[in-house]
Amino acid sequence: MEENLKTIDNYLDNHYIHRSNWLRAAVLGANDGILSTASLAIGVAAASDIREPIILATLAGLVAGALSMAAGEYVSVSSQTDVEKADIEREKQELKETPEIELQLLAEIYEKRGLNKETALEVAKELTEHDALGTHIRDELGINEISQAKPIQAAFASGAAFTVGGILPMLVVLFFPLRNMEYYLYGFAIVFLIILGGLAAKTGGSSIGKPILRITFWGTVAMGLTALVGYMFNVNV
Repeated sequence: MEENLKTIDNYLDNHYIHRSNWLRAAVLGANDGILSTASLAIGVAAASDIREPIILATLAGLVAGALSMAAGEYVSVSSQTDVEKADIEREKQELKETPEIELQLLAEIYEKRGLNKETALEVAKELTEHDALGTHIRDELGINEISQAKPIQAAFASGAAFTVGGILPMLVVLFFPLRNMEYYLYGFAIVFLIILGGLAAKTGGSSIGKPILRITFWGTVAMGLTALVGYMFNVNV
Protein backbone atom coordinates (compact mmCIF):
# COMPACT_ATOMS: atom_id res chain seq x y z
CA MET A 1 0.00 0.00 0.00
CA GLU A 2 2.83 2.38 0.94
CA GLU A 3 4.61 1.63 -2.35
CA ASN A 4 1.42 2.46 -4.27
CA LEU A 5 1.08 5.78 -2.41
CA LYS A 6 4.71 6.66 -3.20
CA THR A 7 4.11 5.84 -6.86
CA ILE A 8 1.05 8.10 -6.92
CA ASP A 9 3.01 10.94 -5.25
CA ASN A 10 5.83 10.58 -7.79
CA TYR A 11 3.31 10.55 -10.63
CA LEU A 12 1.69 13.75 -9.37
CA ASP A 13 5.06 15.45 -8.93
CA ASN A 14 5.90 14.75 -12.58
CA HIS A 15 3.03 16.88 -13.93
CA TYR A 16 4.27 19.87 -15.92
CA ILE A 17 2.03 22.30 -14.02
CA HIS A 18 4.26 21.83 -10.96
CA ARG A 19 7.01 23.63 -12.88
CA SER A 20 4.85 26.57 -13.93
CA ASN A 21 5.99 29.11 -11.30
CA TRP A 22 9.75 28.89 -11.73
CA LEU A 23 9.54 28.05 -15.45
CA ARG A 24 7.52 31.19 -16.21
CA ALA A 25 9.96 33.40 -14.31
CA ALA A 26 13.03 31.70 -15.82
CA VAL A 27 11.78 31.86 -19.41
CA LEU A 28 10.69 35.48 -19.01
CA GLY A 29 14.06 36.39 -17.49
CA ALA A 30 16.17 34.60 -20.11
CA ASN A 31 14.06 35.94 -22.97
CA ASP A 32 14.40 39.49 -21.66
CA GLY A 33 18.12 38.97 -21.04
CA ILE A 34 18.77 37.92 -24.63
CA LEU A 35 16.37 40.37 -26.25
CA SER A 36 17.01 43.47 -24.14
CA THR A 37 20.79 43.13 -24.13
CA ALA A 38 21.01 42.25 -27.82
CA SER A 39 18.62 45.06 -28.80
CA LEU A 40 20.59 47.60 -26.78
CA ALA A 41 23.87 46.39 -28.28
CA ILE A 42 22.41 46.52 -31.79
CA GLY A 43 21.17 50.07 -31.28
CA VAL A 44 24.57 51.28 -30.07
CA ALA A 45 26.47 49.25 -32.72
CA ALA A 46 24.37 50.86 -35.45
CA ALA A 47 25.47 54.31 -34.23
CA SER A 48 29.11 53.61 -33.33
CA ASP A 49 32.32 52.71 -35.15
CA ILE A 50 34.26 51.63 -32.06
CA ARG A 51 33.79 48.68 -29.72
CA GLU A 52 34.13 50.28 -26.25
CA PRO A 53 30.75 52.10 -26.19
CA ILE A 54 29.01 48.92 -27.33
CA ILE A 55 30.66 46.89 -24.57
CA LEU A 56 29.86 49.53 -21.93
CA ALA A 57 26.22 49.85 -23.01
CA THR A 58 25.78 46.08 -23.18
CA LEU A 59 27.34 45.53 -19.73
CA ALA A 60 25.26 48.32 -18.20
CA GLY A 61 22.11 46.91 -19.77
CA LEU A 62 22.96 43.43 -18.50
CA VAL A 63 23.54 44.50 -14.88
CA ALA A 64 20.63 46.94 -14.73
CA GLY A 65 18.28 44.50 -16.45
CA ALA A 66 19.11 41.59 -14.13
CA LEU A 67 18.60 43.72 -11.01
CA SER A 68 15.44 45.26 -12.42
CA MET A 69 13.99 41.87 -13.35
CA ALA A 70 14.71 40.41 -9.90
CA ALA A 71 13.35 43.45 -8.06
CA GLY A 72 10.29 43.76 -10.30
CA GLU A 73 9.45 40.08 -10.00
CA TYR A 74 9.87 40.18 -6.22
CA VAL A 75 7.65 43.25 -5.83
CA SER A 76 4.91 41.97 -8.14
CA VAL A 77 4.80 38.46 -6.66
CA SER A 78 4.97 39.91 -3.13
CA SER A 79 1.87 41.96 -3.97
CA GLN A 80 0.13 38.73 -4.94
CA THR A 81 1.27 37.18 -1.65
CA ASP A 82 -0.18 40.12 0.29
CA VAL A 83 -3.54 39.65 -1.44
CA GLU A 84 -3.48 35.92 -0.68
CA LYS A 85 -2.67 36.55 3.00
CA ALA A 86 -5.45 39.14 3.28
CA ASP A 87 -7.97 36.69 1.79
CA ILE A 88 -6.82 33.93 4.14
CA GLU A 89 -7.22 36.19 7.18
CA ARG A 90 -10.68 37.18 5.98
CA GLU A 91 -11.55 33.50 5.52
CA LYS A 92 -10.42 32.73 9.10
CA GLN A 93 -12.73 35.46 10.39
CA GLU A 94 -15.68 34.25 8.34
CA LEU A 95 -15.20 30.69 9.58
CA LYS A 96 -15.37 31.97 13.17
CA GLU A 97 -18.34 34.27 12.68
CA THR A 98 -20.50 32.42 10.11
CA PRO A 99 -19.47 28.72 10.00
CA GLU A 100 -22.86 27.55 8.72
CA ILE A 101 -22.83 29.94 5.78
CA GLU A 102 -19.26 28.88 4.95
CA LEU A 103 -20.31 25.22 5.08
CA GLN A 104 -23.18 25.87 2.66
CA LEU A 105 -20.88 27.83 0.37
CA LEU A 106 -18.43 24.92 0.29
CA ALA A 107 -21.26 22.48 -0.45
CA GLU A 108 -22.43 24.68 -3.33
CA ILE A 109 -18.92 24.66 -4.79
CA TYR A 110 -18.86 20.84 -4.80
CA GLU A 111 -22.39 20.72 -6.17
CA LYS A 112 -21.33 22.91 -9.13
CA ARG A 113 -18.48 20.49 -9.77
CA GLY A 114 -20.93 17.65 -10.32
CA LEU A 115 -21.87 16.16 -6.94
CA ASN A 116 -25.52 15.85 -5.97
CA LYS A 117 -26.78 18.08 -3.15
CA GLU A 118 -26.62 15.45 -0.39
CA THR A 119 -23.16 14.17 -1.34
CA ALA A 120 -21.82 17.71 -1.72
CA LEU A 121 -23.02 18.63 1.77
CA GLU A 122 -21.56 15.42 3.24
CA VAL A 123 -18.18 16.02 1.57
CA ALA A 124 -18.20 19.63 2.79
CA LYS A 125 -18.90 18.49 6.36
CA GLU A 126 -16.16 15.84 6.36
CA LEU A 127 -13.56 18.17 4.87
CA THR A 128 -14.53 20.94 7.28
CA GLU A 129 -14.07 18.57 10.23
CA HIS A 130 -10.68 17.52 8.86
CA ASP A 131 -9.30 20.99 7.98
CA ALA A 132 -11.83 23.79 7.57
CA LEU A 133 -9.40 26.60 6.77
CA GLY A 134 -7.24 24.53 4.43
CA THR A 135 -10.31 23.33 2.55
CA HIS A 136 -11.66 26.85 2.04
CA ILE A 137 -8.25 28.18 1.01
CA ARG A 138 -7.97 25.46 -1.62
CA ASP A 139 -11.55 25.16 -2.90
CA GLU A 140 -13.04 28.61 -2.30
CA LEU A 141 -10.02 30.88 -2.81
CA GLY A 142 -8.27 28.62 -5.31
CA ILE A 143 -4.89 28.86 -3.56
CA ASN A 144 -2.76 25.73 -3.52
CA GLU A 145 0.89 24.69 -3.48
CA ILE A 146 1.21 25.08 -7.24
CA SER A 147 -0.45 28.48 -7.61
CA GLN A 148 0.81 29.99 -4.35
CA ALA A 149 3.04 33.02 -4.89
CA LYS A 150 6.73 32.58 -3.99
CA PRO A 151 8.45 35.98 -4.30
CA ILE A 152 12.05 34.93 -3.52
CA GLN A 153 11.94 31.95 -5.87
CA ALA A 154 10.48 34.06 -8.68
CA ALA A 155 12.98 36.91 -8.12
CA PHE A 156 15.99 34.59 -8.10
CA ALA A 157 14.79 32.68 -11.18
CA SER A 158 14.16 35.90 -13.13
CA GLY A 159 17.41 37.62 -12.14
CA ALA A 160 19.60 34.57 -12.72
CA ALA A 161 17.90 33.75 -16.03
CA PHE A 162 18.24 37.35 -17.26
CA THR A 163 21.96 37.25 -16.42
CA VAL A 164 22.49 33.99 -18.31
CA GLY A 165 20.48 35.27 -21.27
CA GLY A 166 22.28 38.64 -21.29
CA ILE A 167 25.76 37.10 -21.20
CA LEU A 168 25.17 35.48 -24.62
CA PRO A 169 24.92 38.76 -26.62
CA MET A 170 27.77 40.13 -24.47
CA LEU A 171 30.04 37.35 -25.76
CA VAL A 172 29.14 38.30 -29.33
CA VAL A 173 30.03 41.93 -28.61
CA LEU A 174 33.38 40.93 -27.08
CA PHE A 175 34.61 38.40 -29.62
CA PHE A 176 33.03 39.04 -33.02
CA PRO A 177 34.27 41.53 -35.64
CA LEU A 178 33.11 45.11 -35.18
CA ARG A 179 32.21 45.36 -38.84
CA ASN A 180 28.57 44.30 -39.30
CA MET A 181 28.31 43.75 -35.53
CA GLU A 182 24.56 44.42 -35.54
CA TYR A 183 24.03 41.55 -37.99
CA TYR A 184 26.06 39.15 -35.85
CA LEU A 185 24.06 40.21 -32.81
CA TYR A 186 20.75 39.77 -34.59
CA GLY A 187 21.67 36.36 -36.01
CA PHE A 188 22.98 34.93 -32.76
CA ALA A 189 20.15 36.44 -30.72
CA ILE A 190 17.61 34.71 -32.95
CA VAL A 191 19.49 31.42 -32.55
CA PHE A 192 19.57 31.90 -28.76
CA LEU A 193 15.86 32.73 -28.71
CA ILE A 194 15.00 29.66 -30.80
CA ILE A 195 17.00 27.45 -28.42
CA LEU A 196 15.28 29.07 -25.43
CA GLY A 197 11.84 28.60 -26.99
CA GLY A 198 12.58 24.95 -27.69
CA LEU A 199 13.90 24.28 -24.18
CA ALA A 200 10.95 26.05 -22.58
CA ALA A 201 8.46 24.10 -24.68
CA LYS A 202 10.23 20.82 -23.91
CA THR A 203 10.38 21.53 -20.18
CA GLY A 204 6.73 22.61 -20.13
CA GLY A 205 5.61 19.60 -22.18
CA SER A 206 4.13 21.60 -25.07
CA SER A 207 4.79 21.53 -28.81
CA ILE A 208 7.96 23.29 -29.97
CA GLY A 209 6.74 24.98 -33.19
CA LYS A 210 4.51 27.76 -31.84
CA PRO A 211 6.84 28.97 -29.04
CA ILE A 212 9.78 29.16 -31.46
CA LEU A 213 7.73 31.05 -34.07
CA ARG A 214 6.36 33.44 -31.44
CA ILE A 215 9.71 34.18 -29.83
CA THR A 216 11.48 34.61 -33.18
CA PHE A 217 8.85 37.00 -34.57
CA TRP A 218 8.74 39.32 -31.58
CA GLY A 219 12.51 39.16 -31.16
CA THR A 220 12.96 40.28 -34.76
CA VAL A 221 10.50 43.15 -34.29
CA ALA A 222 12.21 44.37 -31.11
CA MET A 223 15.74 44.20 -32.48
CA GLY A 224 14.73 45.66 -35.85
CA LEU A 225 13.12 48.71 -34.25
CA THR A 226 16.11 49.24 -31.96
CA ALA A 227 18.52 49.05 -34.91
CA LEU A 228 16.35 51.58 -36.76
CA VAL A 229 16.68 54.01 -33.85
CA GLY A 230 20.44 53.54 -33.93
CA TYR A 231 20.62 54.24 -37.67
CA MET A 232 18.38 57.30 -37.31
CA PHE A 233 20.84 58.78 -34.81
CA ASN A 234 23.95 57.54 -36.56
CA VAL A 235 26.48 59.51 -34.56
CA ASN A 236 30.02 58.19 -34.12
CA VAL A 237 30.78 57.94 -30.41
